[in-house]
Amino acid sequence: MCPPICFEAQFVTFLRQGAICMTSETNLLSLLERQLPSLNKSESKVAQAILQNPENATRSSIASLATLAGVSEPSVNRFCKKFGATGFPDFKLRLARSLASGVRYVSRAVEFSDDINTFPRKLFDNAISALMTAREDLPLAAIERAVDHIAQARRVFFFGLGTSAAVARDAEHKFFRFNVPVSTHEDPMMLRMLSASGGVGDVFFFISHTGRTRVLVEAAELARQTEATVVSLTHEDSPLAAQSHCCINVDVEEDTDQYMPMTSRLVQLVILDVLASGVTLRRGESFTPYLARIKDSLKDTRFPTS
Repeated sequence: MCPPICFEAQFVTFLRQGAICMTSETNLLSLLERQLPSLNKSESKVAQAILQNPENATRSSIASLATLAGVSEPSVNRFCKKFGATGFPDFKLRLARSLASGVRYVSRAVEFSDDINTFPRKLFDNAISALMTAREDLPLAAIERAVDHIAQARRVFFFGLGTSAAVARDAEHKFFRFNVPVSTHEDPMMLRMLSASGGVGDVFFFISHTGRTRVLVEAAELARQTEATVVSLTHEDSPLAAQSHCCINVDVEEDTDQYMPMTSRLVQLVILDVLASGVTLRRGESFTPYLARIKDSLKDTRFPTS
């Protein structure tokens, strides 16, 4: 980014090179999105490749980004300089800073300069984008296997900690309706003891965005040593996935080490809806009277509609 004081000569040089001067307050990702309509064909390809997966761009070489965008390496280098960087390494550093430039511990999508006219829409757009991306990348084979395991289970345990604990409780609320014992637990000791007591027909369903939570990974390892089935809703390259018989890969670009889990939680909830619908379809129409009886039990708890 430009130094706090842009000397006149430097500013003129930037203008002559067609560079876009960025102040210390500028978010590079936001700038790329705003400038996209005004970029030429080659620049637009590079910008789109970066915007589609900015985290991956920070780890890419100039050659791999050029290949991904379908342009030459010099074109990538010129693109970086257009946005005020000295070269591709400097551009990647600024991009990494932009990825972490949101309101820390809340959301990467929100800036402190946002107000009521901007941050609600940003959060909605961020959630919609994450759900659309997840829909395109749904691991259908793994989802089908998970439906098979749950539909045939004699007991199902949903385990999650932190924000994933709330998702696990939602799963319990959905899946108890399938006439199979379902429970959720958050106590680390109970997780270990229940996992060690697993047997044939038991399904232990672990929910974790990172797949690196030590308590969950260790519990999954204990369950894996029994005759139970371990299913996980997590990242496929994680330690938790390595202990699972079936992993539903959820690759949501959200750094929950720095920000409040938002989009990852929403994607997890929707995938559980998909699994619940899959089990319902597997049971068939003959199962609907049972579901209707559960729903009808709530009628007397509500005031009638006017």
